[in-house]
Amino acid sequence: MKKSILWAATALTLFAAPAMAQSILTVNIEPATTWVRNFNPFNQTSARQSTLDFIYEPLVVFNRFDDNKPVFRLAESFKLADDLKSIEFKLRPNLKWSDGKPLTAADVKFTYDYLKKFPALDFVSIWTFITGVEAVDGQTVRFTLANPSSLAAEQLAQLPIVPEHVWKDVAEPVTFANETPVGSGPMTEIPRFTGQTYDQCRNPHYWDAALKVDCMRFPQLADNNQILTATASGTLDWGVSFIPDIENVYVAKDPEHFHFWYSPSSMVAFLFNQETANENNRKAFNDVKFRRAASMALDRGTMVDVAGYGYPTLNEDPAGMGELYKSWADPSVATDFGTYGKYDADASKALLDEAGYVDKDGDGFRDNPDGSKISFSIIVPSSWTDWIDTVTIAVEGLQAVGLDAKIETPEEAVWTGNLINGTFDAAINSLPASASPYYPYKRAFSASDKGKTRFTAQRWFNDDVEKLLTEFTHTADLAKQKEAMNKAQRIVAENLPMMPVFNNPNWYQYNTKRFKGWVTAETPFVNPSISRTNPARLLHLLALEPVN
Repeated sequence: MKKSILWAATALTLFAAPAMAQSILTVNIEPATTWVRNFNPFNQTSARQSTLDFIYEPLVVFNRFDDNKPVFRLAESFKLADDLKSIEFKLRPNLKWSDGKPLTAADVKFTYDYLKKFPALDFVSIWTFITGVEAVDGQTVRFTLANPSSLAAEQLAQLPIVPEHVWKDVAEPVTFANETPVGSGPMTEIPRFTGQTYDQCRNPHYWDAALKVDCMRFPQLADNNQILTATASGTLDWGVSFIPDIENVYVAKDPEHFHFWYSPSSMVAFLFNQETANENNRKAFNDVKFRRAASMALDRGTMVDVAGYGYPTLNEDPAGMGELYKSWADPSVATDFGTYGKYDADASKALLDEAGYVDKDGDGFRDNPDGSKISFSIIVPSSWTDWIDTVTIAVEGLQAVGLDAKIETPEEAVWTGNLINGTFDAAINSLPASASPYYPYKRAFSASDKGKTRFTAQRWFNDDVEKLLTEFTHTADLAKQKEAMNKAQRIVAENLPMMPVFNNPNWYQYNTKRFKGWVTAETPFVNPSISRTNPARLLHLLALEPVN
């Protein structure tokens, strides 16, 4: 009852204030046909993408744009043991949840124990990484690691910390919508929520005085075309969408205030589900010759120049290193396997012929060597117009070499769920960007993450790659880390579980009419994207303040 009264009082205060008294940051964070009220930080498909970071602040954010240095948030420090087998985090003093109750090490311990009790919530498989967690005192929590790891802090900081006094009484945490969240981040209050818009407002007990924004507003926008309209009209302050010909359709409308900056980011790739329920497709998808031939049928240059308007950067590396990780790329891998990352329709046809994939039933499409039919759809979110165009180009290329490929466009949440659950044949997907290839490789090729994240959608796992990734974390020596990564990328390139095509830019548009403090190409202090895969978006929010 007290919680309801407090919420109502907060809402009345917000709406009673004159409009000019509030600084409201209007944001495009995700396309949706309607908003569904869900702020469960462990839900990978249905929760609003403003939940992590803004409602649930991480222990620490690692700033990829500043040599991956830690920026402490709930934690004020961490200390990794000399033997790399344990790590302690010390929380800031006097932290509070948004309902005013103390946030302590007991909440941190509860959260990790909770994930052990309900493994379906553990979307990074953290209990394969740790063996125990202990609240040393009210501010200090110690983690015991399953294996020595120089990256322990970065691994542990991926998970949200939730309040024990709320979540201990949640009977079904997997389906819990958490409609009125109690959080630790800067924006925890939800005074308005409809299917068309919702506001997420200032935490009354937030610790960091740097916060100058009162509320974030999220209008419902169904697809890139609606997002373009809202962006070009000046409605949006902060955007994360693909906008074709952005210089003319956006910047030119108000060159003083409308800006963008696109820096290299996540790898985008096509993939086959090697555990698909379609037995005939599964035969082909598990043949590396078929995957190599399919990869050579993909016209990456046209995807970049036409579908992406030249904004992405070409990625022809079968190991996926690309522009983002070029300092990690082993040149010998490109020498030995690079041909499979380049568009060559004739070579694709020749390899399919050699492997026995020919048209045996006369329908115009190639079949398996045993005569069984191959036919698959590539799934892509219905609102992602640039990716739809990319998949259309891919389908044309695959059909041109004799493969029966089609396009299918589910809504983003359905697409995500299909990738997580493995209920699809083929897809376009991306991997998260990080300071090194370790993290995207770990998310993509760890069997323990299967069914928990869309990044394992290809369902390809390799014991040797997993061992090499473990070796990577056993040392802080860059030369030894590169040695392990060279071996891992060679295995990946040889097996081609994913078919890289380009690296997305960090889609980032910003409007300086109402707020200042934005990241720019001249002042790139953090990753500026508001994407949910970017924890540094929290730091960007804290840098903003109203112009007036």
